[in-house]
Amino acid sequence: MLKQKFIRKSLTTLLCAGAVLLSAGAQAEVVLKASHQFPGGKGDPRDEMVQIIAREVEKANVGLKIQVYPGQSLFKAKEQWGALTKGQLDMTALPLDYASGRHPQFSATLMPGLVKNHEHAKRLNKSPFMDDIRKVIDDGGAKVLADAWLAGGFASKKNCILMPDDVKGQVTRAAGPAFEQMLVGAGASISSMPSSEIYTGMKTNVLDAANTSSGSFVSYRLYEVVKCFTAPGENALWFMYEPVLISKKSWNKLNKKQQDALVAAANKAEAYFSGEAKKIDDKAVDTFKKAGVKVVTMDDKQFAAWKKLADQTSYKNFAEKVPGGKQLLDKALAVK
Repeated sequence: MLKQKFIRKSLTTLLCAGAVLLSAGAQAEVVLKASHQFPGGKGDPRDEMVQIIAREVEKANVGLKIQVYPGQSLFKAKEQWGALTKGQLDMTALPLDYASGRHPQFSATLMPGLVKNHEHAKRLNKSPFMDDIRKVIDDGGAKVLADAWLAGGFASKKNCILMPDDVKGQVTRAAGPAFEQMLVGAGASISSMPSSEIYTGMKTNVLDAANTSSGSFVSYRLYEVVKCFTAPGENALWFMYEPVLISKKSWNKLNKKQQDALVAAANKAEAYFSGEAKKIDDKAVDTFKKAGVKVVTMDDKQFAAWKKLADQTSYKNFAEKVPGGKQLLDKALAVK
């Protein structure tokens, strides 16, 4: 009898221990898949943001791991928003305007001349304008983990682009609808593609010119295929919001400790990127100059000419056709 009791007690102890181990194992098996289009392991700060989050979360030891898939190795660039909101993808670093086909309000985050410099972008992050953008993101099924704004410019195989007339007749890649509308107004033809395809487009003569972020100009080695680079400088016509996002379906599956660890990690990644943002522009200028590419910047008069054209094209279209578009632009323009 005593022997049976001992056996039952031992079995109970073993079962309890097994349950604890299974529980710990189950917790350790929470793996989030993070996808983005940017080159991995090559110093692209957008990839590094995601890698920082992955490292910090693992160090937190909360039974959570993030597996990073760079370079479109899991989803194509423009497939990521749909996959994210359906819960097929857990996290992404996404140029938000890529999802403007589903949510046209996102085009406001790549509106010509809306953001002039990196300090202006920081002020915009704390504005009612960005509160509205985040609400659209949230209603769409995702959550912002970390903010990131990138400056950018133009590059051409033919000539320097400083005034609207400089793109006339050129087949140009623009990052989103607002820039496409402005460039068409300047007399350019448009060929749409993600930034990851610009290099091939230029090598195969599909493209004459392109605009994208300073980071992408370097990461995708566009200095090998262009003659002139219009850098952001004091008058950055091109600024784009590229946040790190998590699917709300994935977020809601995490426990409180895991959510807190993810937020803390994302805050570190955002602080890193904030410190790197201007350096990305400087690196682009240095890289293009060393490659023998002519580098120019827009002066106030040139910037004003583009902004006037944008007012007549992309701003007008956005205000008239996007639900709440005028109010959204007014809120953004109120941030000085």
